[in-house]
Parts: sequence; C-alpha cells; structure tokens
Amino acid sequence: MITVSEMAAEKLKEILDEEGQPEGALRVIVVPQGGGAQYMLALEEGLAEDDLLLHDAGVRVIADVDSAPLLDGAEIDYTESLMRSGFVITNPNIATASGGGGGCACGGNCGCG
Repeated sequence: MITVSEMAAEKLKEILDEEGQPEGALRVIVVPQGGGAQYMLALEEGLAEDDLLLHDAGVRVIADVDSAPLLDGAEIDYTESLMRSGFVITNPNIATASGGGGGCACGGNCGCG
C-alpha cells in the first residue's frame, strides 16, 4: 500500500531509537486541502482500534481509516541536502500545481502544505 525507501527507514529507526520508542511507528495523516493535501507525521507507541498498518519491513507506518486510502501507492523517502532535509511523501493520489504527485519535505516535522 505504501513504500518506504531504505534511507527513510534508516532515519525513522534512528529517530525511534533516539526517542526511546524502538518498537514505535510512524503515523501519517493526510488532510486534503483544495487540490492538494497537508501531511502530518507523528511517532506512536501503538495502534488505535481503527488504525491500519500500511508498511512493516523493519519500520511500521500506520494511518487512520480516512488517511489510508489516500496513501495507496505513496512513497516515503528521506532527503538530505544543503537547503533542506526531511521526510518526503510522493503521492500519486494528490495532484500538485506541477502536475505530479504531492510531496512534503519539512525537516521531519511534517505539517507543511
């Protein structure tokens, strides 16, 4: 349902270890806005009753039942450059002004739109 790059998985494991939550998960929330979306990322200790496990290859990615369908086919990557570093979500379900999938890169505290 969702792909997590090797770089993103490594960074997520590192963050979970630093936070003392090695068994934790990355929660992804999608909030549609106009023709795009806002992504919010959070660390979670466990799953809520209505959560769906979207990815589990060394790291767990979870979403609520409203966000999960919007993440089908999406990819989470991690980028580091001189100008910015953070998780990037490429989502073929969310159109952007450039015509491609929606993305987000905001230094790990994703809440940009």
